[in-house]
Amino acid sequence: MIRIATRRSRLALWQAEHVAARLKALGIEAELVPMVTEGDQRLDSSLARIGGKGLFIKALEQAMTDDRADIAVHSMKDVPAHMPQGFELAVVLAAGSPFDALVSTHHAGFEALPRGARVGTASVRRRSQLLHARPDLQIGLVRGNVETRLGKLDAGAFDAIILACAGLERLGLAERIRERLPASLSLPAIGQGVVGIECREGDTHIRDQLAPLHDTASGTRIAAERAFGAALGGDCSSPIAAFAEAVDAETLRLRGRVAAMDGSQLLEAEALGATDSPEALGRAVAQALLDQGAGELLDAAEAL
Repeated sequence: MIRIATRRSRLALWQAEHVAARLKALGIEAELVPMVTEGDQRLDSSLARIGGKGLFIKALEQAMTDDRADIAVHSMKDVPAHMPQGFELAVVLAAGSPFDALVSTHHAGFEALPRGARVGTASVRRRSQLLHARPDLQIGLVRGNVETRLGKLDAGAFDAIILACAGLERLGLAERIRERLPASLSLPAIGQGVVGIECREGDTHIRDQLAPLHDTASGTRIAAERAFGAALGGDCSSPIAAFAEAVDAETLRLRGRVAAMDGSQLLEAEALGATDSPEALGRAVAQALLDQGAGELLDAAEAL
């Protein structure tokens, strides 16, 4: 029996239940251990101000420390670049869509938004990129689970909100997507669309049971993107974006961005590298951005 620590939101439960089903198909029984995290409770402030997306996973890690759970299932875009001492990323699953979705009740897409439109997001990455493209937009904070955010949109609090395509698709809400934003407009978050499984460091028994779930292509992508984020010294609450994709069986392409919080500056870099050295590619693209002044933009964002 493998005990799976998970948040209680519908999307988190979908992810945990998906892992449980995959394990059951291997003949391994699993049970869910749902819990509420600090990140779920504190919805009145941006994550950057209250400690970052790591707030979503600390309670799950505590459950593993206390031997109330064996693994935790995460959206990889919520996982800090450096794993806390005593824990490791065991496997990552095949990826869903990495892209952002514009959701609106009245407007057909990003270009159709009127001047001064109110757009809701909890992500500084999304905020900075959208403002770079459209400085006229009024970007407002919207947090909570997917249903809460959609409810605020439907109640008229925003003209549009930005969510992850993968989350909407996994919840059977793909019809709410008005536009799948291209990477040229909104480069994804590190690890977006990928589900990862965390376990206690050195727990070889659990790792061996999880090993058949690992997706090599996702693992390569995640390694490049997370090395990029780590080299920049940022986290999932920083205005950092990255997306790695295979060009062919031996070549990986990585695009990275760092932006000013107000969208006034946006730095970009990309490079090709070998699929068997994804971390080196991540570090190279990060260094290219640091050479352009990305460190100053990240320092300024951290000071806000």
